[in-house]
Amino acid sequence: MVDDRLNAPDLLISDAVIKFENVHFSYADRPILRGVSFTVPKGKRVAIVGPSGAGKTTISRLLFRFYDPSSGAVRIDGQNVRDVTQASVRAAIGVVPQDTGMFNATIGNNIGYGKHDADQQAIETAARLAAIDGFISRLPDGYETKVGERGLKLSGGEKQRVAIARALLKRPSIFLFDEATSALDSQTEREIQASLDAVSKAQTTIVVAHRLSTIVDADEILVLAK
Repeated sequence: MVDDRLNAPDLLISDAVIKFENVHFSYADRPILRGVSFTVPKGKRVAIVGPSGAGKTTISRLLFRFYDPSSGAVRIDGQNVRDVTQASVRAAIGVVPQDTGMFNATIGNNIGYGKHDADQQAIETAARLAAIDGFISRLPDGYETKVGERGLKLSGGEKQRVAIARALLKRPSIFLFDEATSALDSQTEREIQASLDAVSKAQTTIVVAHRLSTIVDADEILVLAK
């Protein structure tokens, strides 16, 4: 379990530079990361690739502070994420995951989950930037349309656009795309990838990917193996 330090301050964002410094991490007695170091400069995109089990998603979990490293440090703008509040770290990062969690509520509510105090105008702006506003406008009840249990009334591509809208609603300093298009068909993947590229332009971004086709525009590609 990850706890905040007593009287921990909030993370202060200036350039949104991410740095992993000699990070080691194990799940129980199974080592995953062994001395991983890299930097994501301000406004750059770094992709992380490698086989299943190599530690790609672990890196995203450490950045989001679901776990703390066994040793080493994860820093944002020089601040060790262990020394600041979890809430402030997570507020600074917009995540688009592989599998988007959906609630049996309206599509507007599902987008608004990205920021609990967002008003309708902010939700609609995020939907437009995520290129899902046209789809919503064609629904019988618009933003009040129920999406069903786990979003069963939406396609995979539509769920991913909801995830993009959620992330945008936070107005994050950092984007994290965790295999965000790996479960989609090729045509939908290209469309979603174009949306991801557009919304994260000039933002500090980490892309965890299986397919090289999704990271051709990365500034740097890191390969994890063994």
